[in-house]
Amino acid sequence: PQANLTTQHIEEVANLPYLGRALCIITGASRGFGRTIAQELSHVVKPGSAFVLVARSGDDLRTLQAELTDSEAGRAGLRVQYVEADLGLPEGLERVTTAAKEVATDLIDHVLLVNNAGSLGDISGFTKSFTDMAEVNSYLSLNVSSFLCLTAQILQAFPQRPGLRRSVVNISSLCALKPFSSWVLYCSGKAARDMIFRVLAEEEPDLRVLNYAPGPLDTDMQLEARSKSGDMLLRKSCNEMFSKGQLLSCEESCGKLMKLLMENTYTSGAHIDFYDI
Repeated sequence: PQANLTTQHIEEVANLPYLGRALCIITGASRGFGRTIAQELSHVVKPGSAFVLVARSGDDLRTLQAELTDSEAGRAGLRVQYVEADLGLPEGLERVTTAAKEVATDLIDHVLLVNNAGSLGDISGFTKSFTDMAEVNSYLSLNVSSFLCLTAQILQAFPQRPGLRRSVVNISSLCALKPFSSWVLYCSGKAARDMIFRVLAEEEPDLRVLNYAPGPLDTDMQLEARSKSGDMLLRKSCNEMFSKGQLLSCEESCGKLMKLLMENTYTSGAHIDFYDI
């Protein structure tokens, strides 16, 4: 069923312009939504494009790299490099930026950064339980600080020039807009990321900036939400969505993201939800 969904969404955007000969940097690419983004982007970029896949799981990245460079799958001419890194550490960010510079060529006409990496954090307790600054700082380092710094590093590494399109995507959430009890770290991180990109859109009018909320996805993160949420009503709601088949597949949501990127008519800095499209 997932393969059919991918084919369906590729057909839906077949008449739209391709994303060009692109350098695509995708964080959190080893599994779930990030992996699906990499797979679907590989079908809508031109030969000569390059991908930098980033995650902490090297084995999963190697498997994805092999899949994306399989010429029999219709991806001839795609160069793929992976970076096994912890984005919560400065050296992790530097390795990603270095890899992006290494695989880029003068023929690249689109630089696309997809900030997908992130975590729920501790969702078992409530706001008043977070007295440990080290725990909070560790969460914000991975989910907010690295997000800002990686975006800044990539923009500096690939400055604006004639003929170059630059796009940055934040994989956002309804939690950026709405409070969820027992999810204080996650909601705060998502809200901060959205605002960072809203500011960026104001500062860089030539840059295409998008906050995309993919909707409730059937991923490991949702499994964590329905098993560990401290708020019992929220946990019940997550379980009901799962049992009633109301979760979205990564392919279904990613299809709408591809459409947004290729139509390229969204307001820069906007927060766009799966259900808005």
